[in-house]
Amino acid sequence: MQAQYELQSTREAQAEVARLLLEANLAYGESNSAELSYVQRLKARQECRGLLKAALSLEPAHAGGLGLLGRIELDDGRPDQARDLFLASLEAEPEQAQQYSNLGYWALKTERPALAEQYFLQALELDRGSATAFSGVAHAKRLQGQFDVAYLHYRKLLEMGMAWDSVYAGMLHCAAHLNVDRSDPSLAQDAINLLRRDGLPHQDIARFVAAIIHQQYDLDNANAEVLLDAAASDELLLLALQKLVMPDPAVEELVTMLRRSIISEVAQTVALRDELQSLCIGIAIYNNRTGYALTSQDDEERLVSTINESISAQFAVREEQDAMIGSLMISAMYGALFHQSFAANLGQWGIRDWPLALQPMLASAYYDLADDEAIKQNFAEKADELCLAKSDVPQAWPSWPQLAHQTETSLRDIITQDLRLDTSHLPDTVRILVCGAQSGQRAMELARYLSDVEIVAVDESLANIARATRLAERLGLDNIVFWPWSIAQRFVADGHQVHWVEVGRLPSESMTELSLAALINDAAASGAIVHLHTGVSDQTSADKQIRQLIEQHQLTPTRPALRQLRRVVLNHANDEGMPELLADFDFYSLDGCRDRWFRPQDTRQLQEMLALLSNEVDWKLVKARDTDGHTLATLPVQRQIQAEALGSEVQSLMGQNLSVYFQRRR
Repeated sequence: MQAQYELQSTREAQAEVARLLLEANLAYGESNSAELSYVQRLKARQECRGLLKAALSLEPAHAGGLGLLGRIELDDGRPDQARDLFLASLEAEPEQAQQYSNLGYWALKTERPALAEQYFLQALELDRGSATAFSGVAHAKRLQGQFDVAYLHYRKLLEMGMAWDSVYAGMLHCAAHLNVDRSDPSLAQDAINLLRRDGLPHQDIARFVAAIIHQQYDLDNANAEVLLDAAASDELLLLALQKLVMPDPAVEELVTMLRRSIISEVAQTVALRDELQSLCIGIAIYNNRTGYALTSQDDEERLVSTINESISAQFAVREEQDAMIGSLMISAMYGALFHQSFAANLGQWGIRDWPLALQPMLASAYYDLADDEAIKQNFAEKADELCLAKSDVPQAWPSWPQLAHQTETSLRDIITQDLRLDTSHLPDTVRILVCGAQSGQRAMELARYLSDVEIVAVDESLANIARATRLAERLGLDNIVFWPWSIAQRFVADGHQVHWVEVGRLPSESMTELSLAALINDAAASGAIVHLHTGVSDQTSADKQIRQLIEQHQLTPTRPALRQLRRVVLNHANDEGMPELLADFDFYSLDGCRDRWFRPQDTRQLQEMLALLSNEVDWKLVKARDTDGHTLATLPVQRQIQAEALGSEVQSLMGQNLSVYFQRRR
């Protein structure tokens, strides 16, 4: 009777453990659901931990419970405890593919990709169908720099139906590192799939896509024939025009040639065929994104001028909207509609009054520019633009299509898990200062995906401030502001402090009244983090040659002058230093060229910052990463920074493009 009672009790305990673990697994799934808010996911993780604690109190050596608790510890930033739990689970039940996969992700989290690969392969030996382990191998290969192998792994996962965000993100990262030297339909289809996927930083694969298009159209062959109708139905080309800036002179020439072919046909037929409209819209959006860098011949300019006069006449006689759509599409391929004489007439319609397919083009060429202009009026810096011709007014750069998707988290978690620092001194809302935000993509990603921050983003370019402000409003971000340096300086002078400083583009040499080091010294609260990069992008030998030309000829940053300078570079593409410039995204935008050549970054600002941060009494180097994202030992980097501050050029960090994090000690 006693034995029967004990058996019954054991069965009840086992059933209770099974129930608790089932609920714990459901709660863990919720804790990693991208559809839930960060607070909801934290609550689910706490619930999971409580259920596991109850289950393990009944059965301390339960393999599944120990493994799941290890995942919770890993998610909470305690990798050592997580590893111990995974090993304890394997000790209780050795043949578990899941625990080897867990150990693989532990190794990835602790930056041991080679060890991670071994664990994932052990998991696959036990379960050949484990998509989790297979994707882990892909991640490990990618982090080891084996981008081609990792890319094929990601492709296989997508073929298996594993359309996870992590798979697309990993594939995109690998694609950015691949060289394409032949036409390959499978690569073209991969690029289409990536560009169709929302939530990815598509600009990162611009070189990959440009290389595919380069090979697809045989652009190295001077005798290659490009058929307009074939290009107009090329999905990859159309997606690329809508979403990217492609850093390839031959691709730029292809787009320019296609535009000329379209307007030549229109000149002959006095009509824009339906089949060409998507290509026309794509070219208009693309040229706007480049700041209208595409050059045109005199006959094209004359025809476009005639078309613009015709549009003005159509407005004068009150023609219907439909009658002028084709002309507007042609005009937008060559210049911003907002700058034309008929611009005010377009304001009678809202963006939604136009056909859906036309709205992206009209937004970029008219409505967005109008909104940006209204935002600029709020700043005193607008006065500097009043004397400029309409076409010479700077546009925002870089012009990114969308924010990269990230799972919502908190800055506290990042500081605790990534930098291994205490966060008890931080207030409920952590203030971040982003210096040199450019068009604000990084700043807005921080504002959108960190639950406990408010952000002050600062930029030298009024166009960047206006565009970023407009996009932040459309995204509903109420925890971020974009300011010029003048307002940021007053903000700090009034005694406001920040807890994290992110340094992007350095102030230009013209901002002689600004000391970024002094601003950081005044703004950074005790315990604040300063994150910066030691590389400066616009200091190539080719950039210096162009700036010498500007000085010799006393050039100003007008659209014709910028186009002429770009032509100089293209005509001397094989000269020393030019290939490096031609490979940079900035070159493919007039506003990027304006920044590099007329407003270059002041390297003295970086030197002064490094001198400030090298003072170990006040600052501590807490982390350093190389260009591949690998963590470096801090002591050698600290010594190099100190040597540079003392005047050593041999040990200079300038140009190495390290990512370094400093914490203020007091």
